[in-house]
Amino acid sequence: MAADCGANCARWLLCLANFIFICVSTGVLIVGTWLAADKASFVNLTLNVTTSKDSPVSPFVGEDAEKILKEFVEPAVIEQAAYILIAAGAFILIISFLGYCGAIKESRVLLTAYGIFLIIIFALQITLILLCTLYKSQADHHSKGFLKSTLSKYYTTGDNKDAVTLSWDLIMAQMSCCGVDGYEDFRTARLFVEKSSEEGLGRQVPESCCILTGDPLLLKPADPSCIISPTQSNSYLSTGCYAKFSFMVTDNLNLVIGAVVVVAATQLLAIIFAFCLCRAVGQERDYYYKN
Repeated sequence: MAADCGANCARWLLCLANFIFICVSTGVLIVGTWLAADKASFVNLTLNVTTSKDSPVSPFVGEDAEKILKEFVEPAVIEQAAYILIAAGAFILIISFLGYCGAIKESRVLLTAYGIFLIIIFALQITLILLCTLYKSQADHHSKGFLKSTLSKYYTTGDNKDAVTLSWDLIMAQMSCCGVDGYEDFRTARLFVEKSSEEGLGRQVPESCCILTGDPLLLKPADPSCIISPTQSNSYLSTGCYAKFSFMVTDNLNLVIGAVVVVAATQLLAIIFAFCLCRAVGQERDYYYKN
């Protein structure tokens, strides 16, 4: 064991932090695997636990909450969420495992691998920030293009909404915006146009583009005619979500910078702790070898 007090502190801090991440990532990985293997049982269990009369949480779940929950446990949403959870859980688990085992076993190989992984992640984050800053116009163009492609390819209406549609509805309802640049984005949304034609209502925009009443997640327009005849008074048809998000970031720039600094400082501390402990272990082994 490394005798140096600083090295011991670094060791146990790395152990504690990475043990927490291992527990969390393992839970995420288990849930993701369960969803991918047997999403039907997860859907049934979730609905039974929350909507059953005998459930301890049923008194706190109203009819509106049940409706929202049933939308989010649609099979299409569950399947897409499963792969995201598996990927995120496995990635965090591997890195945390290297850090935890490297610290608890005082393995220079594992600690070095852990530190290198963190350096790569940190460098990628810095590179991304610099590229977005130096090439802001190109970054805005590509970001808008990607977001518009998700609308045009996947956004739909009616039953059996997928994760992309639910995510867009959630964003537009919470941020009070419509599409990427405005309501015209939905004219190129193939699935949305097809479903709207099948409805036969003459729908121009989804409910999430309208000024809503009650819980935003319920998507209840204050003016029922909004989806057919959207105007400035009953909808957010001219307010794009990209511009709204950019304004929110600029308006809360201090919070954004603070969050980035905290994340960067945490990663730097983990890198420093890993290599300091690695160095202390090497020095201690050299000392015992020479004596």
